[in-house]
Amino acid sequence: MSTAPATSIEESVFYEGGPAKGDLIFNLVLGLTLIGIPFAIGAIVRAFWLRFRITSRRIEVNGGWLGRDRTQVVYSQIREVRSVPRGFGLWGDMVLVLNDGSKLEMRAVPGFRDLEAYIEERRQAKRSTPKGMAA
Repeated sequence: MSTAPATSIEESVFYEGGPAKGDLIFNLVLGLTLIGIPFAIGAIVRAFWLRFRITSRRIEVNGGWLGRDRTQVVYSQIREVRSVPRGFGLWGDMVLVLNDGSKLEMRAVPGFRDLEAYIEERRQAKRSTPKGMAA
């Protein structure tokens, strides 16, 4: 009985975690007003069920009701990265525009500037790598 050698692909995690804690705190304070209640509920839902995982090979976002929705995107699928600062620049929202025109929104991303730079760097590296070669 022969066993084929398992091919191991290196994947290092750059960021893994949930949305910014400041987003939850800010929206809970805002929730003390009648107008802010929907924002506070949204922040609570994000805090419980939204998780980001950014690695050297892909971006994974787990969210939705009870965290059941999973979206994975490899860097070669990303056409453009857009971001907007929130919370005095401590966290931000990011939108990944994919090659097919669809968009992946990432809300309340902590340290979004560093993550945006990392994603751009990986995206450019994937674009400059010839087909059939791993980056």
